[in-house]
Amino acid sequence: MTTVDHRGKATSPPDEPAAYHDPAGVERFIEQFASAMVEAGMPRMASRVMACLMTTQTGTMTAAELSRRLQISPAAVSGAIRYLAQVRMISREREPGTRRDRYRIQHNALYESITRRDTYLSHWQRELEAGVAAAGEDTEAGRRLAETAEFLAFMNRELDGMLDRWQDHLASKRRR
Repeated sequence: MTTVDHRGKATSPPDEPAAYHDPAGVERFIEQFASAMVEAGMPRMASRVMACLMTTQTGTMTAAELSRRLQISPAAVSGAIRYLAQVRMISREREPGTRRDRYRIQHNALYESITRRDTYLSHWQRELEAGVAAAGEDTEAGRRLAETAEFLAFMNRELDGMLDRWQDHLASKRRR
């Protein structure tokens, strides 16, 4: 939606595609980044909504804005929002003075998602260890399950160190 400023110049709201340096490039990014997330196992519509929210200047949009921008149905937006809220990548905010909700991408959505992975990895590791006990340590299945559990434990330790280094990197960058 284009508006006119006090000088009579046509302007676009900050989250409309025309407000970007390369509007077509932003639209390509949304679809390409969403495709990359789909390849990693994220639902398609949730991926598109997340990528779209990431490209907004404010980090927020209403369901109607998302539907219009992505050219998807309100039902598709609703399902995507439900998924993204469940995995805590977005939050819901009430628009003051209205009955409309705005959806905000979490500033560090991917970082936060990765930091919560230890709950899943630890749970999977415990389940694998139970599988080792059931299959028997001296069987091929038991050895395979044990190695997978060991990999998850290793990955969890390494990710902890990597996330600490990332925080150090950000702190150093902000001091400059």
